[in-house]
Amino acid sequence: MTGLQEHLHGLWLPLVTPFRDGALDERSLRRLTRHYSGQAVDGFILGATSGEGMTLRGVELERLVAIVRDELATGHSKIPICLGLSGADTSRLKERLDATADWPIDGYLIASPYYVRPSQRGLLAHFEALADHAAWPLALYNIPYRTSVNITNQTLLRLAEHSNIIGLKDCGASREQSIALLRDRPADFRVLTGEDANYFEALSDGADGGIVLSAHLETATFAAVHAELKRGNHDAALARWQEVADLTRLLFTEPSPAPAKYWLWRTGLIDSPEVRLPMVEVGSELAVQLDREIERRMQVAGC
Repeated sequence: MTGLQEHLHGLWLPLVTPFRDGALDERSLRRLTRHYSGQAVDGFILGATSGEGMTLRGVELERLVAIVRDELATGHSKIPICLGLSGADTSRLKERLDATADWPIDGYLIASPYYVRPSQRGLLAHFEALADHAAWPLALYNIPYRTSVNITNQTLLRLAEHSNIIGLKDCGASREQSIALLRDRPADFRVLTGEDANYFEALSDGADGGIVLSAHLETATFAAVHAELKRGNHDAALARWQEVADLTRLLFTEPSPAPAKYWLWRTGLIDSPEVRLPMVEVGSELAVQLDREIERRMQVAGC
């Protein structure tokens, strides 16, 4: 197994990218990194969907990676980093792989091509070309409700044979497809769910972990769900899951990551809830709901 393959399990955090006055908020980014590197987090995804990666300029993305890696090094943390990339042009994505080849990362999370809706043969050729070209290992990202194309299990199993394709973030078309993939995959091909609301269900089905935006909140509880299931304590895991299941719905009431950023701002982890257009900050009604939930959880915690 590659170094990243050994770590592609458990709870991964798709870190939000903090902004202030239109720019990358480096102070808040350092604060976030220090905070979560001290939590039960097994890896970071940077610049993907939750990190508003499609709004980041190349220089911002490079600075994002550099700051997170610097903070991890300062804290003597060895948490791995995957860089999120997406695009609908294989050649341009290969150029981005070249441009990031010497960045201090451990691998890539690469989504299916969006909008163009390639065939399965096209998907196979696309990901194989990227895997052949990449300096770092690839985890694939199947999210058909955003890309309008589903990577079938037949295609995924072919791609899993590639030595530089090590896993999948699964936001797939159906639970049945996910279960079949977990059953048929090679032993060293990692599958992590990317559907926050299905985290417990996917782990119970045998997924290796999750890439969970909601774990910006109650991080220890999300980690405990995985840990208890790994120990075979289903009832204990379910009890912990019930503590946070509602958060996985609340934080997606409006387009993500705006609700999570509002929560992080209200609790002092970032200095602004700012998102970049076409995303907008949460509306007043949801802000009231989030404030109430923050207050309730602080009271339960005795804060």
